[in-house]
This record gives sequence, structure tokens and C-alpha cells, in this order.
Amino acid sequence: MTDPAVELVLDARAELGDGPRWDPREQRLFWVDIMRGRVHSFRPGKGACRSVDVGRPVGALAGAAAGGVVLAVAGGFARLDPDSGHFEMLATVEADRPQNRMNDGACDAAGRFWAGTMALDERPQAGALYRLDPSGAVETMITDVTISNGIDWSPDGRRMYYVDSPTRRIDVLDFDPATGRIANRRPLVEVPAEAGIPDGLTVDAAGFVWLALWGGGALRRYAPDGTLDRVVPLPVSHPTSCAFGGADLDELYVTSARRPLSKEERAREPMAGGLLRLRPGVAGRLANVFGTAA
Repeated sequence: MTDPAVELVLDARAELGDGPRWDPREQRLFWVDIMRGRVHSFRPGKGACRSVDVGRPVGALAGAAAGGVVLAVAGGFARLDPDSGHFEMLATVEADRPQNRMNDGACDAAGRFWAGTMALDERPQAGALYRLDPSGAVETMITDVTISNGIDWSPDGRRMYYVDSPTRRIDVLDFDPATGRIANRRPLVEVPAEAGIPDGLTVDAAGFVWLALWGGGALRRYAPDGTLDRVVPLPVSHPTSCAFGGADLDELYVTSARRPLSKEERAREPMAGGLLRLRPGVAGRLANVFGTAA
């Protein structure tokens, strides 16, 4: 299969771009620049990007049924109206651990927002994976996490995929859609060291998992049984995550980072930190939103 063309749709020069989520109501892509604390909304049809500074590191977001977006930020979960800029905390997480921050996250089909933490210095097993319920209750779901990263569900909602980056794996867990309980965590994919470090991921309409490879300069698509299906090279060495968007959900948006690169490396890699787009020939699914079933 011929590699799809990859285009730079926004020369964002993000230090640590991540967390892309498509908003079908407004036909825009939300994403974050984590350590700068910025939430961006990009409208491809206009080529315009609006940014809100929330004043603290922000690792992930999801649409909210009540409007706006829900955020995973340093210190817990929050809500943001991206148009007015109004920001409010919803729940506190790890208030006693200022050395930690939130990283990647996503909503399940019942409207529960899952997001995990990591130490700023990436100290092993300092983080955890949390679940924010629509009621506002927060529950710890996985402990002893180092860099909580990509998370998504199979189309039938019975399997949850999860990445703790230093393990170099995509794990799969049995998932109960009614209760939000997880069980039987086991490896699905072992990513070889030379391929890069597993980062953010998304599951397409066929149930295949798309994985961004930090330091690997590529996306990988895996079948539900863990078989490697495709490798898509990218013009950036540190892609962070990916999400389907567009009117037909057939466009794959990819966030990336400049943070790890030296001045000389940035000069050689002009698209680093940019927002990329490709059309891989498959479609994605509507992202779940916080507070209601999809």
C-alpha cells in the first residue's frame, strides 16, 4: 500500500503538542500544548487556530455534553469554555504531589473521562490512571504508572487499550461498559526499541489501533489481535498522538513536539511541533464526550 501524503496544516511550533480531539459540531480540532498550558482549537476550513492559556500544564481534553471541553490538568480535572475562556476546576487529583502532572486521556462511551498522571522528572511508577465520572466522582483505576499515555476502546466497548510508555507496550484490558470496570490487563503489542516509544493512540472504525511513536517518526496501525498492519512514516521525529477528523472522519490529524530537539535539530526538522494531516484510506469514529453516552 502506498504511504499517504502527509501535510503540515498548521505550523504551530508546539513545544509538546498532544491530545487531538475532533469536534463534529463545530468542525474543529481541539489539541493542547502541554507544558505551555494552552488549549487550541483549529478550524481546517478557515486555517485559523484560537488558543486559551489555562495557567497550568494540560495533558488531555474531551468534548463535554454540557458544552465546552473537559480537561486533565496539573492538579486534577477541569472544564473550559474555549470560546469565552472561562475555566473552572471540577475535581482535585494528587493535590499532595506537585511534582506530578496529568498526561493523556479519553472518554468512554458512557461519558466517563479517563486520564493519567506522571512525574515531571519521569520517575518510575509515580503516576496513576484515574476515572472522572459524570457525577464528579474520581476513582483510581491503575496505580504504579510511569508515563500514562494513549487510551481508547474497541468499537464494541469491551476492550480498553492503554499505554504506559516506558513498558514499550500497548496493553489491552477487559472493559465493562456498564460499570466502567477494568480487568485482565495483558500485553497486546510489544514495540521494539528501534521503532520508538509508544505514545498516544486512537482506534478506527474497523477496530484497528493507530499508535504514535515518540522518537520513531512514524505511526503504526495494529490489528485487534496485535498484528502490525501498516507503518506510516512522518516528517517529524516526535509525533505524540493522532485523531480522526473531517466531515467524513477520514482525515487523520497528528500532533507533534519540538521540546526534545536541539536548536540544530529543529532547523533540520521544520515541521516539528506542527499539526499534520493525512488521509489513510480508512475512517475513524466520533470521539466520546464527557457526561453522556456517545
